[in-house]
Amino acid sequence: MGARKHNRAEERKAAKKVTSFAKLNNVPTSPRKMRLVADLVRGMNVEMALHVLQYSSKEASIRVYKLLRSAIANWEAKNAGQRIEDSNLYIKEIFVDSGRMLKRVQPAPQGRAHRVRKRSNHVTLILDSKKTNKE
Repeated sequence: MGARKHNRAEERKAAKKVTSFAKLNNVPTSPRKMRLVADLVRGMNVEMALHVLQYSSKEASIRVYKLLRSAIANWEAKNAGQRIEDSNLYIKEIFVDSGRMLKRVQPAPQGRAHRVRKRSNHVTLILDSKKTNKE
């Protein structure tokens, strides 16, 4: 591996240690349905996002709610002495990537068969704090 590539990899590792994130892989819902829920909470305050997800009628919101709770727990593990209310946590990034696709066959008229694609997705959620320096 070249020197530039190695340095960049080290920078990425250091940045990953500082940020708080949570990842959810192979969720058995389509990425399109999950993106609707992700768009609801993107950029929101953590407490407000928890309330929105808790009372949303979409099935995907249950999984995003648990993912957000996991990201908050990861943030608390890294910042042991701080409180969530004081640090103004917000959802910096949330993105949904398409996962593996199960291909199934459904019978169709006249001896034909239609392909059914059962989609899945990966969700990544990154938290950050909106600290303002009042010194």
